[in-house]
Amino acid sequence: MNFLDILLIIISSAGLLHGLAFAFYLCFIKKKRTITIYLLAFILVFMGLRIGKSVMLNFGNELEPLFIFVGLSFMLAIGPLLKWYFTGMVKTNYKLSRYYFLELIPFFTFFLMSLSVTENWFDSNDKKAIIVFASYLIFIYLHFLFYIFYAGLIIKKTKKEYPKSSQTKYQNTVLNWLQLVIIGFILIWISYFLNIIDDAVPYITGPIMYSLVIYFLSFKAFQLKIIEINGTVFKKNENTELFDILKNRILNDQLYLDSNISLAILSKQIHKSSQKTSEIINQNAKQNFNDFINHFRIEEAKKMLLSNKKHTISTIAFDAGFNSLSSFNTAFKKFVGTTPSLYRKNSSL
Repeated sequence: MNFLDILLIIISSAGLLHGLAFAFYLCFIKKKRTITIYLLAFILVFMGLRIGKSVMLNFGNELEPLFIFVGLSFMLAIGPLLKWYFTGMVKTNYKLSRYYFLELIPFFTFFLMSLSVTENWFDSNDKKAIIVFASYLIFIYLHFLFYIFYAGLIIKKTKKEYPKSSQTKYQNTVLNWLQLVIIGFILIWISYFLNIIDDAVPYITGPIMYSLVIYFLSFKAFQLKIIEINGTVFKKNENTELFDILKNRILNDQLYLDSNISLAILSKQIHKSSQKTSEIINQNAKQNFNDFINHFRIEEAKKMLLSNKKHTISTIAFDAGFNSLSSFNTAFKKFVGTTPSLYRKNSSL
């Protein structure tokens, strides 16, 4: 074994051991443990077993077919675990239903089938054996890809339900973390799949990519303190629900176009005092009442400036709900960074 092989073993094995150590910490050392913590730990364990198979296959001599097939079957468990983890990170009081484990049927089926694989059958040049093994590989990688895609849809759906403008600090942290996890798993999947379709890509690329990903993700996990957060950060309190109602009414009824709109009028919409309504806006929009309303007015004015080029700036200002041209110019420069006339001119170029 040359120096390069030794170096590659160290790099690929280091990530594997680091992932298993991280899983051990989550399960046995960390004080506060939730279902998402255990799910993340199981993902790390199953990925570790899968990567371990790859390292042994690449550097070992004549690895038993049993270990090859069992190692591949672990990928069928990682997909569902990934989906459950993502769901648990964006849902309040998340609990696994017993029916969820039906998703592990492919894993248990292939795992048990793997135990019956003999060396003679695997090493034979029998056409049937080749077709079975190829089909096995395709199914496993497509199964894994499906769950990566599904996890991505969970993020997309959550972002739609919780727009960035109304996300709390912790909600934003969770979504950013989940995006990093998705990117990491996509890179790992690509590393392995490229080897299948092109032998020019070394098989050891997969374990090395895993090592890089797991080191980066574990660093980000502690940096973002993600192991202290779960789906409870997406719990909607009364203020959040009232803000959603208020915002929908402002947008749907275009109340912001009314120059006489006031905090008192909006308060009546949700049957709360002006003080309470102001608190709700400040807490959820991170803006005071005037900036909150002016934000919608400016967005409307930007559309008017581009679509109604014959209208004067003052006409658009009043149509957008402002009482004066000066207040419109001040608000426009605050939100857009330039004057209305320059915005229109630059957009026409």
